[in-house]
Amino acid sequence: MIALESAGMDRSASTVALGGGGRSVKRTLEAENDAIHAHRLRKVYDDLVAVDDIDLKIAKGQLYGMIGPNGSGKTTTIKMLVGLLRLTSGKAYVLGEKVPISQNISRIGYMPQEMAIYTDLTVRENLQLFSELYSIDPKKFEGRADDLLKVIDLADRKDSLVSELSGSMRHRVSLACALVHDPEVVFLDEPTVGVDPELRVGFWKYFADLKEKGKTIVLTTHYMDEAVRCDTVGMMRAGRMIAEGSPKGLMEESGTADLESAFLTFAKKVGS
Repeated sequence: MIALESAGMDRSASTVALGGGGRSVKRTLEAENDAIHAHRLRKVYDDLVAVDDIDLKIAKGQLYGMIGPNGSGKTTTIKMLVGLLRLTSGKAYVLGEKVPISQNISRIGYMPQEMAIYTDLTVRENLQLFSELYSIDPKKFEGRADDLLKVIDLADRKDSLVSELSGSMRHRVSLACALVHDPEVVFLDEPTVGVDPELRVGFWKYFADLKEKGKTIVLTTHYMDEAVRCDTVGMMRAGRMIAEGSPKGLMEESGTADLESAFLTFAKKVGS
């Protein structure tokens, strides 16, 4: 677990001691062994620094949660990792391939905050479309679709047009579409927003099942009771990673009893 006391602290201190060639070799090996490996990611829009020199090292099979207020850089970071935004500087690797990836694109799933499904198709037709985009065997799709419809609690609305669904239901369909091809790494941007508490519990049980199967999950959330279920939590503020570690470790280092208080403590330390 690491708390960053200043914006200039480099979290890759172990690699800095090596010569230039050594750094390159070590980072390449780490990138191959990790699900996600990023160094000094930075995204700048004109005069706005959206993401400011952050490092990420996420092991395969890990459940990683990003927390922070709106505008802290969480969504921008994920969009850079999935290749939707060009990096201003820095390097990132997903499943050993340098971002933006092409060879491993079918091995990742992505659920954005904004709706990315088709309102003129039914729920099941959306799932089928996304499965066909990833060349999923039709026979395998049937069972996969049935399982996901149960997870998102929309089995009884599978033949409904998405345009007829509530905003929360559409969000759940988007989650299913991101998972229909059984990806190895899943990026979920606010997957449980607007979802009722009982269904949220079901979602997290499913996330835990995916983790047990060796899947890597990277998600953003505003719910601290969800973040505490993650293996590792990255706390972001003003584009910077102000602290990172296990929920228990973050609370112990900050001397607080909950993640919200821990976040406020670390934010005060870095002066943002």
